[in-house]
Amino acid sequence: MDPQDSKQLIMALHEIWNSGNVGNIPDVYAVDCIVHWAKGWGPESRGHSQIKDAILHTRSTFPDWHEEVLDMIVTPDKVVTRYRSTGTQHGEYLGNAPTGRKVAFEEISIYRIENDRVAEQWCLGDDLHCMAQLKSDDG
Repeated sequence: MDPQDSKQLIMALHEIWNSGNVGNIPDVYAVDCIVHWAKGWGPESRGHSQIKDAILHTRSTFPDWHEEVLDMIVTPDKVVTRYRSTGTQHGEYLGNAPTGRKVAFEEISIYRIENDRVAEQWCLGDDLHCMAQLKSDDG
């Protein structure tokens, strides 16, 4: 895939997460895609249905979820992004009751591209920083 096309594909992926427009999933993710979440986030997601569920769950927990791409590295078959994720917690997150607090933390994802779609994704986020922002003042 041309580097510019790869870049546009991954920017479209982040836009799906930002907008919640899950109807665009087939334009970005392969039918049999696999997303490997950070170990504490739960099992991997497979296929469009599970990706859709993950996006909708994230956006129900953090309705104003937004991913700002800070860096992007493009190779012939992979793209890496470092991005800042922000959102206000309105639902349970990793066992923590809703706080109404806004979080901002960085994540890195590696995307394997095959046949002009994301075939596989590996995600890592700064969970410690995110959770520290959600902790109550009294501990």
